[in-house]
Amino acid sequence: MSSVTQIQKPKRRRGISLPTQILIALILGVVVGALLHGRTDLVNYIQPFGDIFLHLIKMIVVPIVFASLVISIAGAGDMKTVGRYGWKTLLYFEVITTIAIGLGIIFANIFKPGAGIDASKLPKGDVSKYTTNAEAAAHSTYGNHIIDTIVGIIPTNIMQSMAEGQLLPVIFFSVFFGLGLAAIGKKGEPVKAFFEGFLDIIFWMTNQIMKYAPIGVFAFICVTVINFGLGALIPLMKLALVVGGSMVFFIIVVLGGVAAICKINIFHLLRILKDELLLAFSTSSSETVLPVIMDKMEKFGAPKEIVSFVVPTGYTFNLDGSALYQSIAALFIAQMYGVHLSITQQLVLLFTLMLTSKGMAAVPGTSIVVLITTLTAMNIHPEGLALIIGIDRILDMMRTVVNVVGNSLSTLVIARWENRLDYEKGRKYYESFAKK
Repeated sequence: MSSVTQIQKPKRRRGISLPTQILIALILGVVVGALLHGRTDLVNYIQPFGDIFLHLIKMIVVPIVFASLVISIAGAGDMKTVGRYGWKTLLYFEVITTIAIGLGIIFANIFKPGAGIDASKLPKGDVSKYTTNAEAAAHSTYGNHIIDTIVGIIPTNIMQSMAEGQLLPVIFFSVFFGLGLAAIGKKGEPVKAFFEGFLDIIFWMTNQIMKYAPIGVFAFICVTVINFGLGALIPLMKLALVVGGSMVFFIIVVLGGVAAICKINIFHLLRILKDELLLAFSTSSSETVLPVIMDKMEKFGAPKEIVSFVVPTGYTFNLDGSALYQSIAALFIAQMYGVHLSITQQLVLLFTLMLTSKGMAAVPGTSIVVLITTLTAMNIHPEGLALIIGIDRILDMMRTVVNVVGNSLSTLVIARWENRLDYEKGRKYYESFAKK
């Protein structure tokens, strides 16, 4: 990556730093939302400010993924290397998400967040849009969601895939294009130079977009509190605490253990990512921090071609926080309705979530859609999801943080597996970061 193609925090000669602005916006959003709770007529005036920020981020995600992968794969140079990255990445993703699902089942059995809750006294949210997505996903072309996903990786129209933000087809085309660029040798140098310049421009745009982040954060949080109010959390406080606690445990113990095996301090990684985690938490969107995550993981010692391949793939296949949440929520609903699941049934639940979470990777509202599909398949009152939709935004904020940490660490794991993790570069970056 050229010196220009590095995401810098917007420089300010004076005033409040961007991370501090985001934190202030988060607090103000909660306060203003609480004061305006119930005034849903104002939502349509506030929500657009958040949507504008999200649209700006979505606008640059596909160009960054495409250009980064093309340059990186062209640098890697051969299909054998790319194939090795691929199977190692997918194997790691499958193992770590399965651990997340299993951990969620264990926590739900220990703390039983759904026990003793009277479902009739909980306000119901609208899950109709998620039900529609689940029904659409259920009508698979080949009768198997996994096969549909595999076939769907190959785009019939790359422009359409880019326009719809479908990362898997974009990744496939980018890798293929990069291999072709490497294969034609010197003839491809002008094309490679073009993409390097293109990437510099996109990262400059990213820097400008991030200046708008505090406004977007304020709008997202404010609208959430206006719609549901802080009181929506009280009846489901135990669920929120179990989800939050399990996610902290997963980051510190599970991901921390993986990091330790790779000779990385998980707390160093968290400190480097603290600003991005705050932004991801506030917006409930991993996409908002994708460009910065890629930049920081490269600075932390992972090779550019590994970062460019693993991070976008992880945004589809390595949703640790979502997997953890889905298993807890499924058992929460079962407990709330008094449905007892045997050990065998819980193992079936684990296996079902493993399949549905991968098979519906590109479906909007994946976490809820996966839950609806899984609960329906196991006859565990799918309508119960309407009872937790009120705090789903808060739970989504939690699982987004875990998704970001998991995807960031995955690049370091694959780099370590390839014996290409530059510890000295990572150490110097952390020390320079810690001095700020």
